Amino acid sequence: MPHHALPWRRRLLLSAACALLACTHAQTHADTWPSKPIKVIVNFPPGGAADQIARAVSQPLQEALKQPVVIENRAGANGNVGGEAAARAPADGYTLLMSSGGMVSVNPHLYARMSFDPSKDLVPVAAAARVLVFLVTKPSLPPANVREFIAYLKANPGKLSYGSPGNGSSPHLAGEMFKSQAGVFALHVPYRGAAPALQDLLAGQIDYAFDPGIGLQQVRAGKLRLLAVGSPRRSPQFPDVPTLDEAGLRGFDADTVFGFYAPAGTPPEVVAQLNAQINRALALPAVKERIASLGGEAVPGSPAEFHQRAAADSQRFGALIRDRKIVAD
Repeated sequence: MPHHALPWRRRLLLSAACALLACTHAQTHADTWPSKPIKVIVNFPPGGAADQIARAVSQPLQEALKQPVVIENRAGANGNVGGEAAARAPADGYTLLMSSGGMVSVNPHLYARMSFDPSKDLVPVAAAARVLVFLVTKPSLPPANVREFIAYLKANPGKLSYGSPGNGSSPHLAGEMFKSQAGVFALHVPYRGAAPALQDLLAGQIDYAFDPGIGLQQVRAGKLRLLAVGSPRRSPQFPDVPTLDEAGLRGFDADTVFGFYAPAGTPPEVVAQLNAQINRALALPAVKERIASLGGEAVPGSPAEFHQRAAADSQRFGALIRDRKIVAD
């Protein structure tokens, strides 16, 4: 007998049985998860802030979940390549994405078309770190502070260059924010990641950068000069270094939050377990110190809080992208 010909009571019982079976299956999955290795896609190259944060968290996460946590770098298109790979992965809790907040809050404003929708195809799992950007220059440049640097840029319009991990990356947006508020012009040189930009800055191929923390070791070694922090408050790592707000660029805030996402449809119970374990990892002294070495700070919290921060950043950076007419590669 065809399904549509079944008496309505039998159809109702059949529907209820199917719903119960689906619910039981989902609960069984949540109860048995994790039963195999978990892959964390990092959508930027090795050596950058996202990569270092993912590796710092992955070790305690692996110990807590008693399963291997494998890092896979999938760089390209300002995070979109890795983001799409995560969005298209099975929503079973075995694939995560570690990304800067820019993929969710910046890229939809930057790209006319994207192959996926970060706000619909991914769900926030846990914020990991608030990453600051540091205005650093090569030591051979004469300016010793922000006011001297702005004056030097105005005296040499278009003669200086700055690097970033790519068009639309948070260091690039910080650079555009700086040029806009300071009323200066310099050539932007996009790279495929923060590490290559840092290498060229150290080699003197470019003049300055807004570094997402990976160059602080070179600052301490005297190989780079740190002029200011692009955050609303000073860095605990460099308490004597002023913020750009203090240096006269009022309201300057280029901070971004890095965190973990999962494919949309990942069971809420699994997301909750991941959030709890990532937050536990972020509370460990070794992880906090690793993030602090990048000039950032661990920011444990709920998925909802992570989502709210991304939404606020989307409004802020979206306005800057429109104002500066920034476009993707």
